[in-house]
Amino acid sequence: MRIASPLIAAAAMLATGFVIFGLLGKEPVNALDMFFVQPLNSLYGWGELLLKATPLALCALGLAVGFRANVWNIGAEGQLILGAICGGGVALFLNADLGRLALPVSLLAGVGGGAAWAAIPAVLRTRFNTSEILVSLMLVYIAQLLLAYLLHGAWRDPEGFSARPSHFR
Repeated sequence: MRIASPLIAAAAMLATGFVIFGLLGKEPVNALDMFFVQPLNSLYGWGELLLKATPLALCALGLAVGFRANVWNIGAEGQLILGAICGGGVALFLNADLGRLALPVSLLAGVGGGAAWAAIPAVLRTRFNTSEILVSLMLVYIAQLLLAYLLHGAWRDPEGFSARPSHFR
């Protein structure tokens, strides 16, 4: 089953894709070729694949450690967002002042920010016996709102062309 289950899942996905695209009146082979083959036909496609897969892989690696320890933290997206906020904030604040140290310092700030965000459900679990699943999930929404506030408020480039949402005025 260890080998068969991924193969069965892939076959079920292909069969479901064929049925859905067929019902939509699209050619299933062309549609699946567009999703699975064409993105890998160029170096740009591979770069885009790696760009989108890296945050997912980081979240999966972080969660795997917790799951092995029977800790059910499902707030990896919020921890990734807070890590990005902290790393980006350090990079924005320090600008080019650190020279070659700018990248490692930003990376360390990102790791620290994500770890600090992950520590919130852990502390609440040990101190008040709260559900780390629920707390970490709620913290994802708080992280998303904080990122939106920073992007459209405090960190917004005043000379930029991005529109400012009405709920941040």
